[in-house]
Amino acid sequence: MNLRNEIENYIPFDIEEEKIKEHLLKWIDEFDDVLTRNNEFGHFTSSAFVVNKDRTRMLAVYHNIYDAWIFPGGHADGEGDLLSVAVREVEEETGVKPKILDNSIFAISASPIVGHVKRGKYIPAHTHLDVIYLLEADDKEQLTFRKDESKGVKWITFEEATSSNVVDFIRPVNKRLIKKLESLKK
Repeated sequence: MNLRNEIENYIPFDIEEEKIKEHLLKWIDEFDDVLTRNNEFGHFTSSAFVVNKDRTRMLAVYHNIYDAWIFPGGHADGEGDLLSVAVREVEEETGVKPKILDNSIFAISASPIVGHVKRGKYIPAHTHLDVIYLLEADDKEQLTFRKDESKGVKWITFEEATSSNVVDFIRPVNKRLIKKLESLKK
């Protein structure tokens, strides 16, 4: 299944995601290259909402550029299988081997990225079109992190996931992820 079909088949959780879905589909239809950073206006990224077995905490990395906590994830860099990208990013950024809880998209978001310098190169402001997957990991497993991308990795409570210690544009996404996860328990 290709990315457009996956997003088209995704059932939005709320009215916010309905608009984001429209936005992502329009982006795919209007731009030729949405899977690489060559599209400087915006491109797809893939992230993971990694929860512990008890569903009380989530995995977070302290991102160097954003100078705050965020869920693991990264650029598609041409890869069409965004679930594989999410799993790989979790392994690279945290050292844990996550379990895939569902092969389907768990959530979507579109986040504004401010202009910044990365590895000595200026990256202009753009949009990350993020596809998020639900994964699970053992919160007793040893964590590691890549110093070139983050200052640390840890498990945070859902309350912490919406605090000012988290990247500002991710707080509302985390609220939605937590709410959606809790709705699955019912």
